[in-house]
Amino acid sequence: MRKVISFLLALTLVMSAASCSQQSSVPDTSSEITAETSSGSNSGAAAETEVKSDVPKYQIYAAMTPEEIVASLTPEQKAAQMVQPAFYNLTEDDVKANDYGSILSSAGCIKSDEWVEIVDMLQQAAIDSEAGIPYIYGQDDVHGVNCCSNAVYFPHNIGQGAANDEELAYQVGLITADEAKLCHMLWNFSPCVAQSVDPRWGRTYESYGSDPETITKLSTAYTRGLIDGGLVACTKHFFAEGNVAYGTGEPGEPFKLLDRGDARLSEEEINELLKVYKAQIDAGVQTIMISHSSLNGVKMHENKEYIMKLKDEMGFEGFIVSDWESIQHITGSSYKEQVIKSINAGIDMLMEPNTFDEAKDIIVNAVKSGEISEERVNDAVTRIIRVKKEEGLFDDPMMKDLRTVQTETGSDEYRKVAEKLVEESLVLLKNENNVLPLKKGTRVYITGPAADNGQAQCGGWTMEWNGPPSKDVPGLTTIMRAFERYSGDYGIEVITDKEQADKADVVLLCIGEQTYAEWNGDTEDMSLFGELALPGNTEACEEAKLLGKPTVTCIIAGRQVIVDPQIYNEWDAAVMCYLPGTEGRGISDVLCGCSDFTGKLPSPWYASTAQIGTDECWFERGYGLNYGEGFEPETEPEYIPDQP
Repeated sequence: MRKVISFLLALTLVMSAASCSQQSSVPDTSSEITAETSSGSNSGAAAETEVKSDVPKYQIYAAMTPEEIVASLTPEQKAAQMVQPAFYNLTEDDVKANDYGSILSSAGCIKSDEWVEIVDMLQQAAIDSEAGIPYIYGQDDVHGVNCCSNAVYFPHNIGQGAANDEELAYQVGLITADEAKLCHMLWNFSPCVAQSVDPRWGRTYESYGSDPETITKLSTAYTRGLIDGGLVACTKHFFAEGNVAYGTGEPGEPFKLLDRGDARLSEEEINELLKVYKAQIDAGVQTIMISHSSLNGVKMHENKEYIMKLKDEMGFEGFIVSDWESIQHITGSSYKEQVIKSINAGIDMLMEPNTFDEAKDIIVNAVKSGEISEERVNDAVTRIIRVKKEEGLFDDPMMKDLRTVQTETGSDEYRKVAEKLVEESLVLLKNENNVLPLKKGTRVYITGPAADNGQAQCGGWTMEWNGPPSKDVPGLTTIMRAFERYSGDYGIEVITDKEQADKADVVLLCIGEQTYAEWNGDTEDMSLFGELALPGNTEACEEAKLLGKPTVTCIIAGRQVIVDPQIYNEWDAAVMCYLPGTEGRGISDVLCGCSDFTGKLPSPWYASTAQIGTDECWFERGYGLNYGEGFEPETEPEYIPDQP
């Protein structure tokens, strides 16, 4: 806690100096550099090149190859490049003393300029260190820059899978990159390319669905967008995390039903999943994150056979990073043994947010003892430095010459792209008596716990790990507010007062799930009225039933939940909205006939948990209705931006 306080207190003092301490141009340093080469120690260490100069080292490194840079580093400096601490465990002095390869985690949901101050302050400390190597900041921006206030939050991957629009997936990558650059965060732990086969898994919404071809198409388009937009992408989690067997969740506390469990796959099934990663490598992905899960009983963080397959057979030249403290769950009688085993398995950087210095020291000592070869360390650090060098961090570590399309996050232009994606992600399940689209002159009563709930719209990995801390999300337009804001354009009357509900012609019922992330979403009960249901779902359904009006139900959830057939039959229309993010108008536009339904289910929708893993289902993958022949869309209302 003292480190966090000192870190924040120092922030404003340091940035005034950091903002003008480096020039973006790289001077001619050929006459100022002296290189000395030593042959190494009796242990057979590779030759090291010591670089002496009066100019900042990163400017010298800019003219060197990654291999030459690595040769100039001490064993301690190399090991520091191989660990990734959490920023809240660091001070500037820590970074200046150690110059870690990367720093990660969130300071909470703060504004872009506040992110810039944090990232730049730590970068100044890194380039002022003895090693002088710029670090790279990493963050899980999985559906937009979800740790930045007033950024655009797109539909989660499950909704993007329903939209199945390759061009929009690319645009999501470009926009995420642009808004991340506005925060000076250049490494995005995304895309997630898991194949979702059991919707009881708490990370189902992070997957594009159950079809490997769709996952490959959309994820590679997104990755190209990130890279073309100027970011380092990170495909995750290698591999088969979405194929784990029910009941095999990682043991220990907290309890995990499926998450981080064991995937029991045939060689054919394995090869099918590896094709997704080969496509990512061919698309130019720079980093790959290992899965917490196991494959046929072997934890992936120690699965050398498949980790090395990436490098030796699939042409991957970037670096491989572990997931959050995951090496601490592999076999080994001690942390030392786990660090050594994971590095020898082919992992290049350890995401050890709390024990990073211990891991660093273990690497140094293991090289001395021969338990990790110097060749393995040199390969890891070369890969890390190559990625950072190709990202331009050695040319402009303080990002003074960084170019962005927008000047601030949450632009109208980007929100319109997100809104389009919301429209395409909606899946029409039923539409009896053509209650949809809502006709002009219709009086609509809007009710339900998801109607005016930014928390529910965004889901997990938004502002905080488990989701927004409250229903109010900066820059977000809820479903209810979208209907209210554009009701005049739609030609409808919106009613939100329960006392006036009997005057409505149609009830719009918005129900869904609570927010969750990872194992917190593992569940035995996928019922829309079960343990993870939004409080108020049952009461809202009862209210709609008692009103006796035609009912249109919007389901806001991170998975295709189980719906009681009796309740489903009481609805005249039903729309699966998944987790749409900030742009609720995408829903109101489609329901009011400004666009047609085009979304299709990205995976089978099961009627009961007994159907999971069988050929039986309620709706097949690819199911989705539309307004039918002869539909003519209404003119979309002129865009009215929400207030931050």
